[in-house]
Amino acid sequence: MKIASWNINSVKARLPRLVDYLKDYKPDVLCLQELKVIDDNFPRLEVEELGYNVETHGQKTYNGVAILSKFPIEDVMRGLPGDDEDEQARYIEATVDNVRIASIYLPNGNPTDSEKFPYKLGWMDRLVSRAQYLLSLEEPTVLAGDYNVIPQDEDCYDPKAWEGDALTRPESRHRFRQILNLGYTDAYRAFTTEINYTYWDYQRGAWQKDHGIRIDHLLLSPKAADRMDQVGIDKGPRGQEKPSDHTPIWVELAEDG
Repeated sequence: MKIASWNINSVKARLPRLVDYLKDYKPDVLCLQELKVIDDNFPRLEVEELGYNVETHGQKTYNGVAILSKFPIEDVMRGLPGDDEDEQARYIEATVDNVRIASIYLPNGNPTDSEKFPYKLGWMDRLVSRAQYLLSLEEPTVLAGDYNVIPQDEDCYDPKAWEGDALTRPESRHRFRQILNLGYTDAYRAFTTEINYTYWDYQRGAWQKDHGIRIDHLLLSPKAADRMDQVGIDKGPRGQEKPSDHTPIWVELAEDG
């Protein structure tokens, strides 16, 4: 089963890119982030025509996450537990073919001297708790999404340029490592030591110069990591006309047993 994750940066603006990706790359499951639409405005028909089931957790103008799947999507949970007052649509979780999958759009956290950074850290603490709970179920689990965390300096074209940013702050990296220390595997880094990125800014020719960062991640529980067959970053969509500033990352899980 091929599970991909992609921050689409407005599903409405990027619908042609989404349709192209589903047709050309044919993931079994696609986790989307930053939909920027309410549930009713998601282009459900266009996606369903390509053979995908759709579950969304949307919000007007900002955020929004979804899970698209060729298989039935079951036991859907919208919202990250732990804060009933958090209205931002950043987390959806469901079971697909006996694999528990989450689509995650973690807060950016900048500027770090505003309320946005503590919100990010609190959100990450809740994610650590959820990740720990999911491990206790002993099911194959994939936590997929835009984490807005550059795990190590090697995951960034110019570490000095990102010093002090919420994406590299020790507090952010520490919480990301906490999830790994629970027993999750960073699929891309486990599969290869090759330097590669998932995001390139629209400004300053970042894409053309390959001035990117790796902030989109697939974290696998032990039972999912045991089935890890291949991992990749599909750069094609980022080079197309009117692209998202992110590009998809994916993992192929072998059949169970």
